[in-house]
Amino acid sequence: MKRLLTKTIAIVAMMTAFTAGAQNNPGVLTVEQIMRDPEWMGTSPSNIGWSADGRALYFSWNPEKNLADSLYRIAPSDKTPRRLSAYEQQQVVYEHQLRYNSNRSAAVWSKDGDLFYRAPGGRITRITQTLEGEFNPVFSFKDTRIVYTRGQNLYSWEIATGASRQLTNFTNEAPADKNKKGNREEEWLKKDQLATMDILRERNSKRTASEGYRKATEPSGPKPVYLAGSQLMGTAISPDGRFVTYQLYTSGRGKRTIVPDYVTESGYTTDIPARTKVGSPQGSSAFFVYDRVKDTAYKINTEQIPGIRDIPAFVKDYPGQWEKMKKESALRNVNVWGVEWSPNGGYALLDVYADDNKDRWLLLMDTATRSLKLVDRQHDDAWIGGPGIGPRSTGWLSNETVWFQSEATGYSHLYTYAVAAGTKNALTSGPYEVQEAKPAQDKRSFYITTNAVHPGEKHFYKLDIRTKKMQKLTTLEGSNEVSISPDEKYLAIRNSYINRPWELFLQENKAGAKPVQITDKAQSKEFRQYHWRIPEVITFAARDGAIVYARLYKPENPRPGMPAVLFVHGAGYLQNAHKWWSSYFREYMFNNLLADNGYYVMDIDYRGSAGYGRNWRTGIYRHMGGKDLTDHVDAVKYLTDTYKVDPAKAGLYGGSYGGFMTLMALFTTPDVFASGAALRPVTDWANYNHGYTSNILNEPFTDSIAYHRSSPLYFAGGLKGHLLICHGMVDVNVHYQDAVKLAQRLMELKKDNWELASYPMEDHGFVEPVSWTDEYRRIFKLFEQTLKK
Repeated sequence: MKRLLTKTIAIVAMMTAFTAGAQNNPGVLTVEQIMRDPEWMGTSPSNIGWSADGRALYFSWNPEKNLADSLYRIAPSDKTPRRLSAYEQQQVVYEHQLRYNSNRSAAVWSKDGDLFYRAPGGRITRITQTLEGEFNPVFSFKDTRIVYTRGQNLYSWEIATGASRQLTNFTNEAPADKNKKGNREEEWLKKDQLATMDILRERNSKRTASEGYRKATEPSGPKPVYLAGSQLMGTAISPDGRFVTYQLYTSGRGKRTIVPDYVTESGYTTDIPARTKVGSPQGSSAFFVYDRVKDTAYKINTEQIPGIRDIPAFVKDYPGQWEKMKKESALRNVNVWGVEWSPNGGYALLDVYADDNKDRWLLLMDTATRSLKLVDRQHDDAWIGGPGIGPRSTGWLSNETVWFQSEATGYSHLYTYAVAAGTKNALTSGPYEVQEAKPAQDKRSFYITTNAVHPGEKHFYKLDIRTKKMQKLTTLEGSNEVSISPDEKYLAIRNSYINRPWELFLQENKAGAKPVQITDKAQSKEFRQYHWRIPEVITFAARDGAIVYARLYKPENPRPGMPAVLFVHGAGYLQNAHKWWSSYFREYMFNNLLADNGYYVMDIDYRGSAGYGRNWRTGIYRHMGGKDLTDHVDAVKYLTDTYKVDPAKAGLYGGSYGGFMTLMALFTTPDVFASGAALRPVTDWANYNHGYTSNILNEPFTDSIAYHRSSPLYFAGGLKGHLLICHGMVDVNVHYQDAVKLAQRLMELKKDNWELASYPMEDHGFVEPVSWTDEYRRIFKLFEQTLKK
C-alpha cells in the first residue's frame, strides 16, 4: 500500500510539472487546455444554404468569438463574407424551404407560420397572416391551388382567385350516436310532455324545421374523419387534389423510465421523464386513403404485401416459439415511412417497413383501384439499414420511373424502376456506398456523394442516367459536403481534413473547376500553434480475414516495448477511421496528447461501423461484443507484431458504445487489456431504447440468447485489469442506472480494482469543461499508472 501511495504521489507530481511546463509552451498539450470550451479552437462555418433566388449563399460562422454564431452572406460575384444584421437575418428565406410547381416557374414557402407565394414573374404574395400557423405548403390541383396544413387539417388557396377552402375534417371529437336512447322512464316522460303541452309541441316543430333548413342551406364541407384517440401522421395530398393519404398511430403506452436530477435550483430532487426500454409495447399505425370526390376514407389492406407473414430467422433458435408463430401465421405490423406521389397523381409510392426491422417494401398504390404493386423488397435476416435507405430517400423521375436505393449487392446503390415494364435498373455498382442522391433538375442525371475513392473520403459526382457514367466534381481530399445552387451553376463545399476543421469553398459546377476558399483558417491562432498529427489511415487483417480500417497515432520516438491505447468510437452507425475532421475532436486531441507521452494510439472502424457495406454494418447482429471486440484484440496483435508494442501494456477507452466495448474487453478478454476507461457505458442492453437495440438484438423476451451474450453485466466476474467508469447522472440516453447496476455487481463479486466517477449535472454528451477535464485527467492518470510499469 505504501509503495502504491508513493508511486501515485510521484505520478501526480509528474503530471503537475507537465501541466505547468505545457502552459508556458504552446506546442505542448494538456488535458486542461484541450477540454476547455471548444470556442478556444475557433469556429467552422455551418448551416450552409442558398437564398431562395439563388443569388446568395448563407452560412453560420463566428470568427469574432462572440457569444453565438452569426449569419454571413457571400455571392458568386462577391466572395467576401459579410455578416448580416439582425433585421437582415429575419428576412432570409432559404432555397430548401421552397416548394415548386411542376415546371419550377413558381414557388411557395412557409416562414414564421405564414405562407408566401412567388409567381412566375417574381412577384411575391403573402397568402396568410394569422395567429394559428400554416405549414407544409405544396402545389396541387394541377398547380392551380396551394395546399397547406393548419392545425391537423388541409386547406387550399386558389392562385387565380385567392379563395380558400378546407379540404379535410379530421376531428378528435367522438361521433354522435344517433341510436343512443335514454332509459324507458325518460323516453316515456318526453313523449308524454309533447303530447300534453301544446307550446312544447309547437316549439319542437319550429326547432326541427329550423335545423332542417340550416342543414339544407349551409355550405357543404368534407365529412368528419374521426381519429378515435389516435394520432394523425403523414398527411399528403395527390398532385391532382383528389386523394389524401394519412396514417393513424396508436401509442403502445409502454412504461416510461425516469432520471432523477439531484442538483437543482430549488434544492429538491426532480424527476426527468425519459424513454421506454427495449421490448416495451410499441405503437401501431394504419394507413388510409381519403377520396375527396367520394368523400370516403379507405384503409389499405396490408395482407397484400408479399412476405407479410414471414417469421424472422432467429426464432429458429427457439423451437417452441417458432412452432407457435408458424401456427398463428400472423400479419406483421408495418409502418409507412414515406409517400411520394407520381407527377400526375396516378400512383403513390409507399415506403413501408416491418416493425421487426427485417423488411422494407417499396409499393405502388394505384389510386383508381387502391391495389398495391411491389417495386422492390429488401429483406435482411439482421436488419434493414444503410445510407440512403430511410424516410424521404425515394422519388419519381417521371410518371413512369421511380428511383430508390438498396443494399441488394451488399452496398447501398442507386436504382430506377420502370412502372410499365416492372423492371429495375442499377445506376451504380461496386464495393462502395452511395451515401446521398438527388436528381438534377432536368431529371436526366443525379448528383450523388460516394466513398468510391476511399472508404474514408467523400466526393461529389454527377451521374448520367443513360450512360451510367460518373463525373467527379470535387477535388479536395477528405470529406466534401456539397450544397448546389438553385440554378445548378455553383457548388458550395464544406471540406475538412484529418487535422483541419471545416472550411467553406465555392466552385463552379464543372469537373476540374478550382474551389475558391471562402473562410480562411477558421481555427484560432492558439489552436494552430500545436502541430496536430495526421494519423495514418491503415488497414490490418482480422482473424477471419476481414480488412479493418484504422487511424494510427505514433509516438515521436518509437521503440520496442512502448504501451498502446485503443480509442473505441461510439455507435449509432458511425465511422471514425476516415480522412476528415472527426466529430470526436476532443478525443482526437487527447490521442495526440497520448502520443506525445509515449503511447501508440489506434482508433479502428470495428464491425458495425459505417462506410463499409451491409456485411460490416450487420457484423454485430445478435452478438455485440463478438466480432467488434475481436477486431480490437486483433488490433493489439497488429501493434505487437508490427511495432513491437508491449502486449502487457495495452489499454482502451471510449464512450457510450465505446464504453460498452471497454467493459466487454476487460471482462471477456482480461489477459489482453491491462486497463480501460468506460465512459457512459451500456452495461445491460435490456435497459436501452427500442429503436436502436431491437434492430441488433431483437427483443429481450424473444431473443434472450442475444441479450445474455451481449451484456457486460453477465461477465463482470472476468475483470482482472483496472477499470474506470465515468457516467453523467442525468443521462437520458444511457441511464446512470446502468453504472449503478454494474457497481453493485462488482461489489458482490468482491472486485476492488475499479472506480466509478459520477457527474451530477451531465447528460450523455458532457457540456461543462470542468466535467470534461476531470474525466480525461482520470483517464490519463489511469493509463500512466497501469501501462507504464
